[in-house]
Amino acid sequence: MSLNDIMSVLVKVMLMKETHVKPNREAPSKMAEGIAMQRFRESSKSEDDRICYDPYAIHFINPEIVEFGIKHPEEAEARVEAMENQLPGLSSSIIARVRYFDDIVTESIGEGLEQLVILGAGYDTRAYRIEGLDENVKVFEVDHPNTQNFKKEKIIEIFRSLPDHVTYVPIDFETQKLGPVLFENGYNKSVKTLFIMEGLIMYIPPEAVNETLNFIANSSGKGSQIIFDYYPESVVDGTTARAVGQNIRKFLIQLGEPLQFGIKEGTSEKFLSSYGFSKIQTVTSANYKKAYFEGKNKNREVCDLLYFAHAVVE
Repeated sequence: MSLNDIMSVLVKVMLMKETHVKPNREAPSKMAEGIAMQRFRESSKSEDDRICYDPYAIHFINPEIVEFGIKHPEEAEARVEAMENQLPGLSSSIIARVRYFDDIVTESIGEGLEQLVILGAGYDTRAYRIEGLDENVKVFEVDHPNTQNFKKEKIIEIFRSLPDHVTYVPIDFETQKLGPVLFENGYNKSVKTLFIMEGLIMYIPPEAVNETLNFIANSSGKGSQIIFDYYPESVVDGTTARAVGQNIRKFLIQLGEPLQFGIKEGTSEKFLSSYGFSKIQTVTSANYKKAYFEGKNKNREVCDLLYFAHAVVE
């Protein structure tokens, strides 16, 4: 066996070990807080500059972090730039994801949406900030209890009570099936539903992704929709040749929230059609760059490894 062969085997072994890093679910999600920070930072810009707006994001960020940013703006900005250098374009892609999902929700409300199911809800605030959701739409926020309990505390702090139109559904995707848990909490499989999986499927194992997509395809009203984001399979398993892909993977391992599922590049339509979904759209970085980053934002870099998908239940 040559030296190259030996090195190849060692790399594969290392990748296997890293891939099986156990997620840390014992505390509220650090990634959820990080995404809230992205929304807060974008929302702090002027109306002409920002891509999305979330007035509640700040409530889900450690106050010490916010205070540090106020007292030491230059150092805080330097840290943001360092992260951007390590993960170029990712923050803008995350902001585009927020806006794209917001737009789909707003569109769906206008088309008669009856149920919104937010899977892996984290610190998602759509139920509280998008007009129309509190009137005719029943919202289910589904997430790990450790993150969800913290969120509910914050929602009570903001609004003094939990809203009537939101049902909070605790679940561990790695040990529980979605269907029984949703049905126990009043989910209606006959009505038009939008399922949001923002920053979810890449963090749960393939069998959980399979079970979730099967449930949606077979237990929701005709015309229901799904939207989610994903990384290519090569980023998840560490075989990508792209430095940014390796950096994303390593960063999430260090955070205790390793990637567990990806879709092979160029196969998202085939993947989703196998579950029976139709009208499948794969949204690339070029698509959302063109849609949202113009004028003052036209030079903002996006990450071409983060894709969005949108599909309909036949």
